[in-house]
Amino acid sequence: MANSIAYATLFQNALDKQLIAGATSGWMEGNASQVIYNGGNTIKIPKITMDGLGNYDRNNGFTQGAVNLAYETMTMTQDRARTFTLDAMDVNESNFVASASNVMSQFQAVQVIPEIDAYRYSRIASLAITGGQAVGGYTPVATDILSKLKADIAKIKDVVGEVPLIVTMSTLTKNILENSTEINKQLVVTDFAKGAYSTKVFMIDDCPVIGVPSARLKTAYIFNDGKTAGQTQGGFTADASAKNINWIISTQTAPIAVSKTDTMRIFDPMVNQAANAYKLDYRKYHDLWIPNNALAGVFVNVKEALS
Repeated sequence: MANSIAYATLFQNALDKQLIAGATSGWMEGNASQVIYNGGNTIKIPKITMDGLGNYDRNNGFTQGAVNLAYETMTMTQDRARTFTLDAMDVNESNFVASASNVMSQFQAVQVIPEIDAYRYSRIASLAITGGQAVGGYTPVATDILSKLKADIAKIKDVVGEVPLIVTMSTLTKNILENSTEINKQLVVTDFAKGAYSTKVFMIDDCPVIGVPSARLKTAYIFNDGKTAGQTQGGFTADASAKNINWIISTQTAPIAVSKTDTMRIFDPMVNQAANAYKLDYRKYHDLWIPNNALAGVFVNVKEALS
């Protein structure tokens, strides 16, 4: 297959776009423009510190201040991969692109996107809980869910001011919110953008509310290695200690998510020495960070008690 490199590039670009469009956390990748990424599994996040205002002196002029720009090197901890084979007798060269595209698109939609969402939300919850930006012990009910949510939004706004906030909540919790007796007078529908894609969401106190499958909104997961007994099917499962996240409130710029599909490799049956089959190698680097000075713009509400 002479064009295997071109096919691999085509698939990789399509998969990257599909991930941003499909992941409920895709909007967090917009913040990756803040970082320096030159390949591999490391990124550099800028950290800016500066002095505040001082008095102006009419004789000596401005008070000298200092501004420091430094970059902190971070390592992407999520290095995930799989390889697949498509038997040559099932796929001829004329329909290889369609068959491979369907396989990889299904794999990313069913396996990769839910896992990346789950990792990101559990990572945010972990950072928020450790940093004292979380509360537990609330089971959502229609009679008071709106007041609870608005109180949490107010906590964040009291710290960060009127900056764009995003609310992420499980679809089950969102359904309770939508059935609240007070919701009608609060309900505003708007377009919410994720990169080049947009979707309709409703807003509470000018904050878009994004629904997420509850299986992706837990505080801890096990990401199976694909080799160990009981983990051979790969993917992820909720940890036994996992708690259910009711909602996450975050400034739009706080979570920095980076997701990179490593150069996808495609080997045709003449090159693949292991079998008379096309071989597709898929590898994904990804992770999420919240800078220390941005953690105050995040708040997590958990159903179970935190301790």
